[in-house]
Amino acid sequence: MDVHDVNLTVRAAHVGDANAIATIYNEGIADRIATFETEPRSAEQVARWLDGRHPIVVVEDSGGTVLAFASTSPYRDRACYAGVAEFSVYVARGHRGSGAGRVAMTALVDAATKAGFWKLISRIFPENTASLALMARMGFREVGVYQRHGKLDGQWRDCIIVEQLLGDAAP
Repeated sequence: MDVHDVNLTVRAAHVGDANAIATIYNEGIADRIATFETEPRSAEQVARWLDGRHPIVVVEDSGGTVLAFASTSPYRDRACYAGVAEFSVYVARGHRGSGAGRVAMTALVDAATKAGFWKLISRIFPENTASLALMARMGFREVGVYQRHGKLDGQWRDCIIVEQLLGDAAP
């Protein structure tokens, strides 16, 4: 899977990308705008995400530097939810606003559809306006708000739930 947007290329992630993905994800953790996680992830921990069942894509610049990634992960263990995946997208701090997030999400939706998923869902902090805008541009529907969904640094945070139906589940 290759998609080109100006000088950006997207492809399926592999174990060799674990360090770059961990670096980008850890920026998201530090920024406190995209995840409830507070502990940085190691490349070894990220490598375990690359199980082959759940699509993960990376976006590279023309020099092969990973600028962004988008990933899917299990939604629930019950068999009836086998076609539903949670997703996230992260862009390296210095490349936010470059279009890398859109490229990553476009490829992730395609990869998830090809993998047989019928729905992608995520929860986004209301303060993460860039992510919410991207999801709106990508056709994700805002389902509702989880109020006081969790605490981050001792403060309650809400989450906006977004979803997109894929494949034959799409309207």
